[in-house]
Amino acid sequence: MKTSPLLILVLTALSAWNGCSRETNTRPTQASVQEGLNSESVARPRFTTIRVDARTERLELFLRDDAGRTFNRFDRLSSWLASRNERLRFAMNAGMFRPDLSPVGLLVQDGREVSPLNLSDGAGNFFLKPNGVFFISESGARIVESAEYPALAQGVRLATQSGPLLVRHGLLHPAINAASTSRLPRNGVGISGDTIIFVISEQPVNFYEMATYFRDELHCPDALYLDGVVSSLYSTELQRNDSTADLGPIIGVVQ
Repeated sequence: MKTSPLLILVLTALSAWNGCSRETNTRPTQASVQEGLNSESVARPRFTTIRVDARTERLELFLRDDAGRTFNRFDRLSSWLASRNERLRFAMNAGMFRPDLSPVGLLVQDGREVSPLNLSDGAGNFFLKPNGVFFISESGARIVESAEYPALAQGVRLATQSGPLLVRHGLLHPAINAASTSRLPRNGVGISGDTIIFVISEQPVNFYEMATYFRDELHCPDALYLDGVVSSLYSTELQRNDSTADLGPIIGVVQ
């Protein structure tokens, strides 16, 4: 049976400030690609959207190889998986990281906490409260406010923390400003039912434009910002392998 991440290119509304990364069991299934353009306005930015079926596809988080070296780039991760007779079909940077590429906040891989939850206050997008956690447990995929996570941590298979929490229960983050002139390439993740939706902007956008795209176009009641500037995508279907910056945590569909 072949189900797959669905990739859509969309023109949609676009403006916030980047959370710079450097501040500071089931068998996987084949992905398919579908492209479409909303021609309402050529001035609108384009997003690339990847849909992953949480019930049938194997989504994993990666940071370091067996020797403790960070993967940094998709090529290295793909080669490492190939040496284990596995194939990387889709990948994206998965949360903010420090200059040494270690996560700023929570990272859980294969049920093991690699980096703890970070509830501290600070400067930068990660600390723009409420921030959030994307995680997958036995009950499926969820995005929650970071302070809610400890009560839900039992049985979590993978998790990554970032911020801000763009959309929560259908409401935009209170600090998001539609008039913001800060536009950057950005990426994030949302959830709609059993579908996990990853988005990367192909043109600079602000938080409002990304948040409303998740809520109004993709119908995600919850969406989490992952990062900006370093936003990168790997897709075998698109024959795409972004390699513009070293990355910390990486999330991907493995076959």
